Amino acid sequence: MDEIDELTEFLQKLTPLSRSCLLSELERLELCGIDMPGSAEIQAKLRAEFRKDGSTQARAANPSRYFFAPLELLLIDGAPEHPNAGRISRNTLTPIWEWICRDLLPTMARDYVKAINEQVSSNNPKEVLKVATTFQVKVVKVLENTLASAESTEFARAKLAQYTASRTAFDDVKKMQQVLRAGDALPKFNEKLPATITKFDDGQVAQITALLDAFKKTNPEALPFALALVARRLKMSWQLVRLATKAAPSKSAADVAATPYACVVPMALDRLDDKRLALRIALRHNRVLVARDLLAEIYDTEYALKVRIDGLENCEWGVRLQQLMDAIATLVSAEVSRFPANVGHILGSRRLRSQDTLSGRLSYLAWKGRDAVQDGAAAFRKLIGAT
Repeated sequence: MDEIDELTEFLQKLTPLSRSCLLSELERLELCGIDMPGSAEIQAKLRAEFRKDGSTQARAANPSRYFFAPLELLLIDGAPEHPNAGRISRNTLTPIWEWICRDLLPTMARDYVKAINEQVSSNNPKEVLKVATTFQVKVVKVLENTLASAESTEFARAKLAQYTASRTAFDDVKKMQQVLRAGDALPKFNEKLPATITKFDDGQVAQITALLDAFKKTNPEALPFALALVARRLKMSWQLVRLATKAAPSKSAADVAATPYACVVPMALDRLDDKRLALRIALRHNRVLVARDLLAEIYDTEYALKVRIDGLENCEWGVRLQQLMDAIATLVSAEVSRFPANVGHILGSRRLRSQDTLSGRLSYLAWKGRDAVQDGAAAFRKLIGAT
């Protein structure tokens, strides 16, 4: 009881912003698989203060929520400690906001918070947007100066590290800068996209590619975010790879890597890594059915990449894919080994690999037949052109 009282007293000495930052950091560490004794009790206390609905995912307080609003469609829950092109971790927003308020622009941040609270209280949404936009512009300009030299960049990185141990937080700062700099270009692009893309066939690929080409001309550094918005519409995130494979003259990894949208392949691998982390958490909490669905998606992604890109195993993409699948296999093996050998485990079922079913094998043969026809036609056109 004495330790609990001391802990409660310590937490109350922190500012509300610091307590919110502490909660986000503890949740991030937990999602990364790091066990911290007493963390559950601290998180429960802090959630009771900041999240009346008991949510385990961070939601920014009002002033910062308006500031981060342009990022909303690009946020992902969880705490990935790996590259995640085009997306920003929601858990890094609280430490980034505290860094902005305490170190980057403390005076302007206080003025912004005061102004935004006044406009919210007056129920004036237009002025709220105006105040938020003005502060966003100021932050972008300061970041441009801050990141202009290696020395000031490292100083800023060290300051941010005082609020979070996340290896990706500073990358998220740079992503935030790129999104804010793009202004309304991303929302306008988002409005042009179909509500959902149920079948990412040749026609849809051509339509989306045309939209991306136009966007890239004026906002090249924001392209990963536009691609992330496309991925949100897809039934399966790996389908994004078709933007590169459809544009390549052949299925070879080298030809795919030479296309304008080759970056979608590492983006698909980023999402596969997200599923690996989600699988680990599901297994840790004995959510076997959730783990089963995740594993099926993982196998589908692996299969799709290998089928659509020839020679994948011999390039950097293939090396990363194999590392991910090895890590996933280790997780599954550890789970399955908990049960006697004569007891079948749902995660060991071959049904999870849809490509091992009859329909899966027929689809594979159909793809191979289509590829052979297309490759033959391409060779014929090249021959005719040579003569």
